[in-house]
Amino acid sequence: MIETDICVIGAGSGGLSVAAGAAQMGARTVLIEGHEMGGDCLNYGCVPSKALLAAAKAAAAHRRPFPGVAADQPEVDFAAAKDHVSRVIAAIAPHDSQERFEGFGVQVIRDWARFTSPNEVEAGGQRIRARRFVIATGSRPLIPPIPGLAETPYLTNETIFAQKKPPGHLLIIGGGPIGLEMAQAHRRLGAMVTVIEGARALGHEDPEAAALVIARLKSEGVEILEGVTVRRVGGRAGAIEIEVAGGTILVGTHLLVATGRAPALERLNLDAAGIRHDARGIVTDEGLRSSNRRVYAIGDAAGRGQFTHLAGYHAGLVVRSAVLGLRAKVRTDHIPRVTYTAPELAQVGLTEAEARGQYGARLTVLRHDFAAADRAQAEAETLGFLKVMSVGARPVGATICGTGAGEQIALWSLILANRMKLNALAATVLPYPTMAELSKRAAGTYFSPKLFDNALIKRVVRAVQRWVP
Repeated sequence: MIETDICVIGAGSGGLSVAAGAAQMGARTVLIEGHEMGGDCLNYGCVPSKALLAAAKAAAAHRRPFPGVAADQPEVDFAAAKDHVSRVIAAIAPHDSQERFEGFGVQVIRDWARFTSPNEVEAGGQRIRARRFVIATGSRPLIPPIPGLAETPYLTNETIFAQKKPPGHLLIIGGGPIGLEMAQAHRRLGAMVTVIEGARALGHEDPEAAALVIARLKSEGVEILEGVTVRRVGGRAGAIEIEVAGGTILVGTHLLVATGRAPALERLNLDAAGIRHDARGIVTDEGLRSSNRRVYAIGDAAGRGQFTHLAGYHAGLVVRSAVLGLRAKVRTDHIPRVTYTAPELAQVGLTEAEARGQYGARLTVLRHDFAAADRAQAEAETLGFLKVMSVGARPVGATICGTGAGEQIALWSLILANRMKLNALAATVLPYPTMAELSKRAAGTYFSPKLFDNALIKRVVRAVQRWVP
């Protein structure tokens, strides 16, 4: 029997943050991980996908003409690009390693955890009794019940990065961020790609921004079929067939299933601990506590969103509550998200449609095209726009689509997280020329009519010019 203060189940981004914080603050901490340290983000998600996208970006740069620079066709070594992915994972892995966390004083058990009672789990042949548990088990690929899929070779985000041979024709079921990122990466690295989406590609995003992304992918040769239902999947390795509604059969060499993710809770035996859960994840209150008050859930397991940075945010709240005994309340209005295609699509807070539905006529939408930024003109990267949703002078959401959108959304994340007003940005001096100037211009657009179309201010100015020496 191991007696401890905090037992963290899952060594992904959120779990590692809780374990490190708890141990370094003096709490006895046990960390249980049944698979890879670093979780999905390091091994199968954020890190490898961005490394592969970087290789694809380098290939695309060759094909793009620029004034004074001729375009050419790159020589792509697909296996070497995948080696780059492996090197990036290896470079980051020590930060998430068992040895590093043991150095913090965390007791690490490499096995799957299973609850045996409301305050005990089993793992590695040992029983662990804890005052508080934190479930941070992440998520797994959601595999839809498509006839024939179980008997057909297919890839997910957990297996596609291990493929060293380039696919001849990659078929992708799912037009969300994972599907479109992998579609563009593989197309730029030489594969034919077809994406099949049952509804609208990037359906949760601002339609105008999503349309820009989809148009770019199509211009690069990615076939995107929207509103198309998959009826059956069949074939063998190298010869995959997908039958869609209407009887059309699509043929490819490889199949990637990118239809979303489900919380990874199956092994935990949650009922033995009295923990309520559903298809979205563990049911938690505003402090991320489950129906068992000893147990918290964070990240994908909590069913409140599937982002690494969201898990990190949850981890900070749990450290505050479970370790320090302070009140913590989860927010969702300031969590950004980015689709790392080219152009990138970044969002924080409400989209325009969501904001109009919530605020109606009180909403002001401030919009500027990238072409209005001098830096965009200099870089010949004028495709894209910034859109800010504001109620009075307080922003409630921002959408950015274009080159570097993921970096630019950071400013708006800061503003929403701290509930700042537009005047804070309007008063900020930004370096010229940068793309960040678009954000300041949006703030200025809100205040300009109040300054320049105000009859009272004009009378005051005339009086000052006439009477003040």
